[in-house]
Amino acid sequence: MSPVLGKKPWIRLGAVAITAVVALSACSAGTDGGSAAEGSGGTLTIGMTASNIPLLDTAMSGSEGGEGWRFVGNQLYNGLTQWDLSDPDVVPTIIPALAESWEVSEDLTTWTFTLREGVTFHDGTPFDADAAVYNLGRYVDQGDPQFYPELRAAASEPVAGLKGFSKIDDMTIEITTVGPWANLPSDLATLYFASPTALEELGNDGFLKAPVGTGPFEFVELQEGESLTLASYDDYWAGEAKVDNLVLRPIPDATARVAALRNGEVNWIEVPQPDDKEGLEAAGFTVELNSYDHIWSWLLDTQKEPFNDVRVRQALNYAIDRESLSENLLQGTAEPVAQFVPKANFAYDAANDVYNYDPEKAVELLTEAGYPDGFTITLSYPTGGSGNMLPTPMNEALQADLAKVGIDVVLEPIEWAAMLQDYFVGNMPGGAEAMTISMSLAAEGNWAAYLQSDSATNPPGYDNPEVDALFALAKETGDVDERAAIYTEAGKIITEDAPWLYVVTDLNARAIAPSVHDFEMPQSWYVDLTQLWVE
Repeated sequence: MSPVLGKKPWIRLGAVAITAVVALSACSAGTDGGSAAEGSGGTLTIGMTASNIPLLDTAMSGSEGGEGWRFVGNQLYNGLTQWDLSDPDVVPTIIPALAESWEVSEDLTTWTFTLREGVTFHDGTPFDADAAVYNLGRYVDQGDPQFYPELRAAASEPVAGLKGFSKIDDMTIEITTVGPWANLPSDLATLYFASPTALEELGNDGFLKAPVGTGPFEFVELQEGESLTLASYDDYWAGEAKVDNLVLRPIPDATARVAALRNGEVNWIEVPQPDDKEGLEAAGFTVELNSYDHIWSWLLDTQKEPFNDVRVRQALNYAIDRESLSENLLQGTAEPVAQFVPKANFAYDAANDVYNYDPEKAVELLTEAGYPDGFTITLSYPTGGSGNMLPTPMNEALQADLAKVGIDVVLEPIEWAAMLQDYFVGNMPGGAEAMTISMSLAAEGNWAAYLQSDSATNPPGYDNPEVDALFALAKETGDVDERAAIYTEAGKIITEDAPWLYVVTDLNARAIAPSVHDFEMPQSWYVDLTQLWVE
């Protein structure tokens, strides 16, 4: 099924041969169709923080958190839209992908998408209106023969606003929404499209083991729990990737990831330990950092004591030393965040940075709330996983800060996948009063998904009618700048209400071997792997 198998015969040789080639390409000149002189070729091998290979079916690639969309979803597939990652100095915006353009009705409920000509799935199936409608039926229409409940659950946020869809002509589709939905193009960036031909041949279960999309890389081999191998797709609509092959390896332990980088097993790792940053740079590795739209936080159960009192929630936000956490423990791989909105979000306003380290104010607020002697809470936190940085030492540092104002925090570790299961049904794991999780506000739909009062993914049970009204107003506002101002106002209120403990924005640290060339670090959760190459 894959034309790349003929071009790169080593892929046929099985697990032992793949491992050998990966190790060689991590530390020597590329042999897979490119050279240093040509500025192309080689194999990029990434050590992910994930504990497993994400599921491979379109939106289900988020099964391991955002890292799954970053390295699986956006590589195998495209949405109608995508994030523009071309300039590392600006906050990314939404641009066309499988749709080359779109129009929307005045009431923001009817969207007409003109599809991109000449796009093919990896098996040669054309991408057209029939393929788009087939895929939307898998996500949306419970009466459609293609409807896949597990896929709809995985894509709950982007699918939430969709009401209907239809083919207008061979290269045009229409999507209607349940009401005004100004942020639909943002939501559609991770609503990926799969080959109808492959789905009909393989079924949903078979497709999970041999996915076929339109993305820059095509499937080669899956070794469950060990590795996923992809190869550049020759006929990719935006131009063939410069690197020949992409191998993903789940390595949840930070020490093991650094060791794998140093010994040449991989040539790229996510989230190196901060203590290793200086040593890695001295050894010739590059540690890439950039601000992006992401916040590492605690979610606080606003429906239970003591967090049903806003003064208590605010007290926690004044009681933690973000500067020390960022500079000492994390050694500059994160920056303090003093409000709900990260700096790399279009709604960020520095005037809303209200929380500084002020333990005296924290004690004052706790006393006003009736807790002069503090209290005990349980924090559920993942031991690793996408976006979680160094959760155990970070939570231990926060535990120590809060103890100074009389708050005793009992730390209860939980496996990342188990935490996600609870989160996606709106539960605090194990009845805990708080949970650690990392969040992105890049997709506008995430705001309401996280904190709208009736959202199914709102474990804090946050309920503010004024914020709900602002979210509704944003959906009715077509102008991006006006919408940003609305979100800024919502962010100000959410910051003051403090349903979360706002801790740090990590700087998306990744360490890369000197054999990897021409990678640019965007201000985004996502990355463009098509322009780099490996010696």
